[in-house]
Amino acid sequence: MIPPPKDSPLHLHHLWSLHEDTAVGWDEEGQALVLSGPRGIERIEAPTTIVAEALYRMEMGPVRLANVVRPNEEASTGHSSYQVLLRVLREISHLVIRTLSMEDLRGPVLSVVPVSRTARFVPVSVPPQHRVRLRPDVTITAQTNSFLLECRGLEHHVQIHRPEAMWVVSLLAWATTPQAMVEVAPLPAELTLAILGHLAGAGMTVVAG
Repeated sequence: MIPPPKDSPLHLHHLWSLHEDTAVGWDEEGQALVLSGPRGIERIEAPTTIVAEALYRMEMGPVRLANVVRPNEEASTGHSSYQVLLRVLREISHLVIRTLSMEDLRGPVLSVVPVSRTARFVPVSVPPQHRVRLRPDVTITAQTNSFLLECRGLEHHVQIHRPEAMWVVSLLAWATTPQAMVEVAPLPAELTLAILGHLAGAGMTVVAG
């Protein structure tokens, strides 16, 4: 697969989905959404229409939150519907898969998958001159259509779907900086840094001396 040129216009998408073994449904009274699966049961009391729609769509696969609700749309609580939805997703983050994708119809770049009930994921912006490398005990396993990065003790796995992400992983075999990675990787800078941010947020990188 040929990567996008370094100077090409880039449209990154941040997608959200529920773990594939999670089912969404209403309780018997129709007052709360119930998320159930091997990881247990979560109840969301009196969810807004936007929250319910988002979770049902996330049950079916990755979605852009912007396709569900506009950031400035007001909810009945007086808070924006977008902020209400984000708060709910933070509360169930151990069930939420975060996927980085591009607007080129070639599939996702990578996915960050929670593996514990206490998992909380936020992409990390690594300073340009900050030296980092791949965590030494990270294992990389080849799967049918992807690579799996995992490390004992971490609360997330990272699924590598496209070679762009694996190129960034390979650069982390040695201590390097985000600035150096941008200069070397045959990718747009925004994509390189987004991949690095997801890897760092999942705990796959460490500070290098």
